Amino acid sequence: MSTNLFRPKTSRLCGRTGKKIFEETQYELKIHIYPWSRAIKNVSTGKADALLSPAKSEAPNLLYPELAVGYQQMCFFTWYESDWRYDGINSLEGLQIGIATDTSIEELNAYVKNHPWQFQFQPYHERYLAQNIAKLEKGRMDTFLFTKNSTLFALHKLRKQGEFKEVGCVSKVPIYMAFTPVVSKVRKISAMMSVFDRKLSALKKTHYIKKLMASYHLPTSN
Repeated sequence: MSTNLFRPKTSRLCGRTGKKIFEETQYELKIHIYPWSRAIKNVSTGKADALLSPAKSEAPNLLYPELAVGYQQMCFFTWYESDWRYDGINSLEGLQIGIATDTSIEELNAYVKNHPWQFQFQPYHERYLAQNIAKLEKGRMDTFLFTKNSTLFALHKLRKQGEFKEVGCVSKVPIYMAFTPVVSKVRKISAMMSVFDRKLSALKKTHYIKKLMASYHLPTSN
């Protein structure tokens, strides 16, 4: 059974985990890459069956299995030489901050809403990190926010891990393979979520996920 799956370009690790979960099942995953906002919309309307890998607050209308595929932590990144660190809302005063559209910043969501002039919003797509790194290099912003693992991987790939650093994070939240709520697909989606939970539970008892994270030069404790 063919199953369309949407994900942003930066979720390679979760994409590989998703494929592993559905190996040797009746489902064949076909992954399509779209900007984040469009991916959420397309899964919401049933143009695809599933989305990797939102926090529940990013797409509350989708259906979620019992088990999370991992955890997401939004962190601030800036120049390696900078002495600034995120230490709560008061530490953000006067800064220009890069942020991805339609992502949840957990405890900072209200601050972002009430101080939009401090934030440079950009679509969440495959160029997001490169664009924000370039803005930091040109002095057009002070820091940017993005998921910790995706940014660490991108900095390693760009060979810039010695130029930029993580300077504080917001709360860590679980992320999921989320499924379309379209009523006409409810029987298929219910069966898929059941397979997902059963297979992921078995996978977490192996060393697969730790080895996968290590292959992306990411800390295996995350």
